[in-house]
Formats: sequence, C-alpha cells, structure tokens
Amino acid sequence: MQHAQARRNRGVSQFFWVSYGISMTLTATEIELTQAAAAAPMLAQVEQWAAINTGTRNLRGLRQMAGVLADAFATLPGEIALVKAPPVESVAADGKVSEIEHGDHIQLRVRPDAPIQMLFTGHMDTVFSVDHSFQTQKWLEPGILNGPGVADMKGGIAVMLAALSAIDHPDFGYEVVINSDEETGSASSAALIARAAKGKLAAFTYEPSALPDGTLAGARAGSGNFSIIFTGKSAHAGRNPEEGRNALVAAADLAVRLKAASGKGFSCNPARIEGGGPNNVVPDHAVLRVNFRPKTPADEMIARALLDTLATEIARSHDVRVHVHGSFGRPPKPIDTDALKLFTLVKQCGAELGQSISWRDTGGVCDGNNIAACGVPVVDTMGVCGGSIHSADEFMIAASLDERAALSALTISRIISKGHL
Repeated sequence: MQHAQARRNRGVSQFFWVSYGISMTLTATEIELTQAAAAAPMLAQVEQWAAINTGTRNLRGLRQMAGVLADAFATLPGEIALVKAPPVESVAADGKVSEIEHGDHIQLRVRPDAPIQMLFTGHMDTVFSVDHSFQTQKWLEPGILNGPGVADMKGGIAVMLAALSAIDHPDFGYEVVINSDEETGSASSAALIARAAKGKLAAFTYEPSALPDGTLAGARAGSGNFSIIFTGKSAHAGRNPEEGRNALVAAADLAVRLKAASGKGFSCNPARIEGGGPNNVVPDHAVLRVNFRPKTPADEMIARALLDTLATEIARSHDVRVHVHGSFGRPPKPIDTDALKLFTLVKQCGAELGQSISWRDTGGVCDGNNIAACGVPVVDTMGVCGGSIHSADEFMIAASLDERAALSALTISRIISKGHL
C-alpha cells in the first residue's frame, strides 16, 4: 500500500519533455543530454553496488566498493584519487579514548580552472554491518527494489554519475567527493568536504528524497554527538557508601537536566549510559552518550554553553570528574537567499520534465549541512525516490533513477548556461 501510494503521489512514472508554463523550455541540446542521462545503466549499477556490504566499519567492503566506484567514475574527465581517511577519536564504554580507522574516500577533480565550479557529494557507506541480517535484494513488486543501500545511497551515486556523464562543457568544472563515513557523522571526511566546497557556485548531494513522492529536504537542524566521561570513587555499598562518589548517579543527573532543558531552539536526546558494576560497589565510572539537534547556529552555541555549564555543576555537586568529548559535527542548514535560488531552479527544471518538485524542513542531517556551513548553496536530496531507509524495509522506486538523472543534468546545464544561480 505504501509503495502504491508513493507512485500515485509522484504522478507519471516516466518524465516527458514538456513545458508547464515555465518561460524557458527545453532546447534540442537539453533534450539530448537529459535523454542521455536517463539512458545510463543505473539500475544494473545499483544492483551490483548494493550487493557489496559497505557498513561504515566494514573496511574490507568499503575498500572493494571504493575500487568499483573509482573504476565507474574514471569514465569522467579529470583526475580521480582514493584519499586516505585520517583516524577519528572514539570513546569506549570504559571511557578510554582511542583512534579508529575509516575507509578511503573518493575525490575527482574535473577542469579546476573552469569559470563555473560545482561540488557533487555522496557516500558509499551504509548503516548495515557485515553481520547484519539485511544483505540481499528483492523486488517487492514491479518497480520497487528492496535492498541495503539501494536508496541510501547507492541509487543516488548512480544518478550522480549518469548526470555528470551526460554533460561535457569547457566552462564547467567540478569536484566529486564520495566518502566512507557519512552514516557516522563524516568525522574523517568533513575537512575534505570543506576543502572541496571552497569556491564552488553550488552543490548537489545525492541523499534519497525526503519522502517517497520525491519531496526534497529543505532546511535542516544541526547535530552534535557527545560522550561525557564521569570518574568518581568506588566504595563498599554497605560498609562505607558515604566515602564513594557515584559516577552513575552523576551521569543520570546530567541526562535528566539536559533533557529538561530541551526547548524551542534545540532538542537533547540522552541515548545511553554505560558503567556500573556489582550491586555492592559504588560505581566509579560512567559514560553518558547524548545527541543535540539545534535549529540555528545561535541555538548550537546555546546548547554547547548549557552542556559545559551543567557539566561543571554536576562535577561540583557530585564531587566527580567530568570530561566532555565530542562536538557539533553537523551545523544547522537554513535556506538562505542563494539556496532558495537553487531550490527554485531545481523546481523549475523538474516542472519542464513533468516532475512536481517541492521541499520541506527536516530534523535529519547529512553532508549537506557541512557544505551549507561553507557558504555554498546546496540541495542535498537529489538522489532517488524511496523510503524506509536505515531499516530492512529500505526501498527504491526504480523509475526515479532516470527521472532524477534527467533532473540533475538539466539543472546543471541551466547553471552552466546562466553562469550563476
């Protein structure tokens, strides 16, 4: 029922080169390039790529995927490279901080001296680990493919490649970044994305549509993940409990206070407390994991100040040591004037292709947050239509492959023609 409703909401299952009252209609060249983009072997690519497990921690699978994608994108002009990911700090359940490795990222540079520069990003990793039960693909019904990463976002990578393969213009330069750690916050690739975003006129990220009907994600909240380490003092729970300093109680106190402080500008989700031990021992160690979702950059500053203030108060009132580890890795992404121009252009191009394009705000985050924070307007859901991502019910609407490829190709072509947004 969900899939049938999605198709009805999207209207026609194939696009048509017609004008819907838009002042600029498709030229012969635009028809040719959108048809070329739509004709790319995207479905076969998605089926091949989704058969490779690329959970963020599956370094072997990511290595294989990076090689496959590097070969696929090598058909484009320019220089392609596998970029070694720097190690990222991680806090274990015992509070120890260590470095963990991530898979290589892919970077492609095409005509870096061309006057028009854009950025295109995607991610090869999924949320499904190598030992997850969800590993295979199946057709739920004609046109609806279920499989790990088919929508999020191996379908989007295929759409990106198809669109770029259809466009070859001397005034058009671009960078492609496909990272291996988006699903865990892009900590090892954020600096690479920021460097690639520098000087770009606009950017597309190929996350799946916000809704199965093709609705784009508009403004996004930000996100910050923190691991807060508490060190108290152990003591016998019966003989001398007053000499102990209960780290678990201190963590719980901070969790309750942070949750109570959630309001208009941000939300806080205390997600887990790790620590404790035998019932007859006052626990001297705990780790609290929390996530913040600020709506604006000002809200992010308020949330961070609150966390620091409460951590200091908890340390004092419970006589424990408190160490805050983490950061706001995804800045809030409002829709500013330039971003609105880009969204409007995508909507206009969609109309000329028989696609109804709209957008809505969302609390979800992605690499689009980081790109927007660099001052580059971005539409970050240019990938396929689908749904139920991050679950074994994930699906992709196959017809959206050619639709979205044509949409990207036409929008890019219009940006090249105009020389601006």
